[in-house]
Amino acid sequence: MEIYDTEEEQVAAIKRWWKENGLSTIAGVVIGGAFIFSFNFWQGHQNEQANQVSALYDQLQISMSKENTESVNKLAEKITTEHGSSAYASYAALLQAKTKVQENDLAAAQAILEKQMQSANSNEIRNIARLRLVKILYATGEYEKGLQLIAETDQASTKGFSASYDELTGDLYVALDRLGEGRTAYQTALREGAKSALLQFKIDDLTSAEIVTAP
Repeated sequence: MEIYDTEEEQVAAIKRWWKENGLSTIAGVVIGGAFIFSFNFWQGHQNEQANQVSALYDQLQISMSKENTESVNKLAEKITTEHGSSAYASYAALLQAKTKVQENDLAAAQAILEKQMQSANSNEIRNIARLRLVKILYATGEYEKGLQLIAETDQASTKGFSASYDELTGDLYVALDRLGEGRTAYQTALREGAKSALLQFKIDDLTSAEIVTAP
């Protein structure tokens, strides 16, 4: 550290330092202040957006509970259009697809689910969308297309959903009168952890049918 004998020497040293470093110091303060302001503004904006989409989603759920399909469609469109990158957008789309099924607009529901299969940010949403789409294909008699959609699924991404896929595969095989394959799929679903009374009934029903038709 420099030691100055007189006050005048200290003042002169400060002037020299300021002449050499003053501009960069001011620039650093300005840049640092601008960064802090920008960060705080961005953070505030993000919080405001999160609050807005959360409030919209709450309204959407209320509309669903009241079966107000017009409101559901409007709110879902608003969320997916204005907050498309948020998780709320995917959940809103799933609710809208459910409403479209209730309105018997299966083509619209299918389009929404197909989009979520491609664009959703999580495996969970993509799997839910795919399963619901297969159920629509089952309801419309497009059994082979449903089986193809399941077959094309990346097995590594279906963790937690395997049993649901297997049971739905069984339903499709049974609809195609491929009872042996249907039973195998149901039994696989059972081994994967699906233990619903309905699944057991499906297995028992196939067994009974085989006994009746046995020579």
